[in-house]
Parts: sequence; structure tokens; C-alpha cells
Amino acid sequence: MSLLVVIVILALMFDFLNGFHDAANSIATVVSTKVLTPVVAVGWAALFNFLSFLVFGAKVAATVGKGVVDPHIMTLSAVACALIGAIIIDILTWIWGLPTSSSHALVGGLLGVALLKGGPAAIISSGIYKILIFIVVSPVLGMLLALFISSLVEVIVSRSNPYKVDKVFRKLQFISSGAFSLGHGGSDAQKTMGIIWMALLVSGTLPQSSSLPFWVVLACQAAMGLGTLFGGWRIVKTMGQRITKLRPFEGFCAETAGALTLYTTIFFGIPVSTTHTITGAIIGVGARKRFSAVRWGVTLNIVWAWLLTIPVSAIIAAGCYELVTLFS
Repeated sequence: MSLLVVIVILALMFDFLNGFHDAANSIATVVSTKVLTPVVAVGWAALFNFLSFLVFGAKVAATVGKGVVDPHIMTLSAVACALIGAIIIDILTWIWGLPTSSSHALVGGLLGVALLKGGPAAIISSGIYKILIFIVVSPVLGMLLALFISSLVEVIVSRSNPYKVDKVFRKLQFISSGAFSLGHGGSDAQKTMGIIWMALLVSGTLPQSSSLPFWVVLACQAAMGLGTLFGGWRIVKTMGQRITKLRPFEGFCAETAGALTLYTTIFFGIPVSTTHTITGAIIGVGARKRFSAVRWGVTLNIVWAWLLTIPVSAIIAAGCYELVTLFS
């Protein structure tokens, strides 16, 4: 079996784990509000994860494949080690129930091997700056949008019958959860597409000027959808229950804010974390009620995990590459 085939398999494994790990992003709010059962929710999310390729282009894939590290520095073994570093982080954080970013684990893996191989010159600073800036911007934007939308909705429905409001927003959560899952698939699956695209370019299978092959798009969307279908239940509990308690209208507001944030970043080709985005949105709707409605101790643990994801995955990937070079 060629190394290129191994990399494609590893990439699809990572994509599956990404969907599995990040299922909480798509379904935590709709499950915690009891609008959908967990089994129905993951099926609904997986469907929209897969269909996202019909809506979004490949700007995020291009950023990951060509805009984070210099593809000319990379080799197939380096790409494989970057994926292994990201996979290890995803498995560990799933075991610990931490909603960290699979996207940033992948970026960290790429940075680790690229720095080891080519030093700082191997890093494309413009791409890294965008990613680092949006580690802060995406959750803050999600939080502010959720705070605004939930405050607006509360004013609109303040004189309405609470039972009717609950009934309406239970239906609307079908739409908002589907919209967020669409953004999740459009954002996260593209990062794996970018890795496979990079491997095809590095191996010479595709010329440098080639566009993203359609089979890569379909394979990555399918792997992401399947991963979501199996669901990372440990993280669902953290996202849907431990940060703050949600009602259907708050779940709708959080998902809508998260979807709007993702659609904006996908349009500009910025690889952001869907985990960071929806966490910020959930905090936003919780903080609208009162500051103490958010469990800030849990939130602080999550933030620490966010900050450590890139450097730890970079160290693991670099260590893996060092071992490969020693024994090759």
C-alpha cells in the first residue's frame, strides 16, 4: 500500500473523528432542550453535514491545503505525522469530554512538522494570523450574536403565552440546528479536503495549479457525516448541560448565531473552530439571563483546552516525524 493511500485513509479517519468529536457542536443544544432525541438529532445533523458541499465552495480547503504551511516543504510522511498528531488530540479530548477544536488540532499538526522540517520560513504567516485571530473572534462573535438575537427574541415574545412560545421554538430548532450542521460540514470537512489536496500535490499526483478533485469532496463529506452519526456523547453532555441550561428559544438563538458566524468565516475562507463558535453562542444566551447562569469553572477548563490544542498537537506531530526520520 502506497504512502499516499495511507494518508488518504488517515485523513478520512481524522474526518470521521472530527464528526464524531464535534457531533456535540451540532446537536448539544437541540438535545439538551429535548426538542429531538439523541438518535434523531445525530441523523439530522449528519444529513446536513453531508449536504454542505452543495452550498459552499472550497475556500477553507484552499487555506488549509496551500495557505498554512508551504506545500513545497511538506513530504508525504510529514503530512501523515500531522494527521497522527491531530487524531491523537481528538481521541484524548473525547476521552476527557472536552469540546476542543479538531480544526486547530490539524493546524497544530501541520505547524509542528513544518517547523521541524523548514523552520519559521515554512510557515505562511498570513494564514496563521487569520487562524490565531479567529481563535478569539469566532467565540466572541458567536457570543455577541447570540446575546443580541436572544435579547431581541425575548422582547418580541415577552407578552406571548409561554406554552405557545415554547411550541413555536421547538419547531424552529429543527431549522436552526440544521443550519448550524450545514455550516459545521461546510467548515470542518473542508479542512480534511485541504489535507488530501496537499498530499496529492506533494506526491505529484496532481499539478500545482489543479483544483480540488470532486471525489475528495464527496469522501470527506461522507466521512464527516458518518462520524457525526455515531456522535461523541461525552462532549454532548459538556456542551448541552454543563455550561448552562437551555430552553428551546435559547437553543434556537445559539444555533442561529453559530450558523451566521460559520457562514461568514466560510465565505472568507477562514478555518475557524465550530466548537469555539457554538460554545461562545451558548455562553451568550446563558449570560443574557444572568452572569451566574453560566458555569464559568467549566468554561475556563474548556478555554484552557482551546489554548493548548495547537501547541500540544504540534509537539506530538513533530515528535512523530522525528521518530519517522530516525527509523527511515
